[in-house]
Amino acid sequence: MTDCITLVLNGRPVTLAPDLSPTMTLLDWLRGPAGLPGTKEGCAEGDCGACTVVLEGQDGSRTPVNACLAMLGQLHGQAIRTVEGLRGPDGGPHPIQRLLAEADATQCGFCTPGVAMAAWAHARTGGPEGGDVHEALAGNLCRCTGYRPITDAFAAIVDDGAPQPPALPGIGGARFAAGDQVFHRPASLADLLALRAAHPGAWLLAGGTDLGLRVSEHRERPAAVIHAGAVPELQALVADAAALTIGAAVPYARLPPLLDGGLAPLGALLSRLGSRQIRGMGTLGGNLGTASPIGDMLPPLLALDATLRIASPRGEREQRVQDFLLGYRRTTLAPDEVIVSVRLPRPRPGEHLACEKVSKRHDQDISAVAAGFLLRVEGGRVACARLAFGGMGPMAARAPAAEARLTGKLLAPASFEDAAEDLAKDFSPLTDWRGSAAYRLAAAQGLLRRLYWRVTKPELAAEVHAL
Repeated sequence: MTDCITLVLNGRPVTLAPDLSPTMTLLDWLRGPAGLPGTKEGCAEGDCGACTVVLEGQDGSRTPVNACLAMLGQLHGQAIRTVEGLRGPDGGPHPIQRLLAEADATQCGFCTPGVAMAAWAHARTGGPEGGDVHEALAGNLCRCTGYRPITDAFAAIVDDGAPQPPALPGIGGARFAAGDQVFHRPASLADLLALRAAHPGAWLLAGGTDLGLRVSEHRERPAAVIHAGAVPELQALVADAAALTIGAAVPYARLPPLLDGGLAPLGALLSRLGSRQIRGMGTLGGNLGTASPIGDMLPPLLALDATLRIASPRGEREQRVQDFLLGYRRTTLAPDEVIVSVRLPRPRPGEHLACEKVSKRHDQDISAVAAGFLLRVEGGRVACARLAFGGMGPMAARAPAAEARLTGKLLAPASFEDAAEDLAKDFSPLTDWRGSAAYRLAAAQGLLRRLYWRVTKPELAAEVHAL
């Protein structure tokens, strides 16, 4: 049986033609069959924000996403708002569009539809993902205005109070087939595991911020895709006094309210992971599954000694993230297995978590070096040190020589200086366009030296970090 992709577009239910490729990007469909060319293609990589559209939740939430990375099959049952869906009460331009025009916040206009949609989402968003204008604009690039007129317009924007879109009844598991492609959307863990076992070569899709590039940029047409986003167990979030357990398909955008207390440094790092559009789709399970050596979240997971719940039709197992990563984009995951959830232990009293990222730009950039540190201090000495780095080798990894050098030592600058020198025993970085081997080693050593100040004088470290 083949189902049809159904979604709500600008407030109205729409059923897509059954012969459309389920891996066609939302951007290609909007500008082609849907006849809505207001959404632009700038980079096809999720970097520029020209293709920004907004997912509308039944709870009234608005999540900006990159239409160039989203596949039609993964949007089944979702509500999408494009720039054509913005209207004022009188049917004319929306107040946000008027503000952008009156502030001279547009010149060539190519980026403006994406900026307008980011602004519309920003007007509704609250909490840690909310109030900062620059944070809301980090995923939208403009070559003309210098941004000041845009930020002026953003500062004046208020929520239009538009209600949530209509719900689509009967949205559950589905199978979309077109030509030589099939797209599975299981709605239970049992169905997901059965499909994974039956189709071990299929793409396993969560948010698509990595796999989506293979469709949008490289124009691949996978024969089979299994989308895990509708499986309740993979969308679960459980917070207790001991740990935070995150479903593998939970979008990053849902995490900030839970990253408080000892996990607050992880929340600060998350604000620099891609952009708000990327965090609206990207997932921790995807970051782990791709096992990129420059995945921002992997060093903190190693530092926290996070564990994974992994399942297959043969049963379930738990594994430390440290043991899960094997090498460049290699993991222990068997062909019939999926990551169900990630458990992040909360730092205990006396433990200090620090997360670092060094990149050419503060926002929307890939790390040259990333780091996650967890230090336990007892009686003025370092009782335990877990020091993990990304960008320093074929995979994110801990630094055993530096850890051993630091453990048991006085909490003093000289101890961190000695440990920093030992990083040369732990890593032999590569040189590429993000940084030379010498630069990467020097950057990692500097981050480790700064760890002393993060632990002993966090206010001073924060000032240095802001420079």
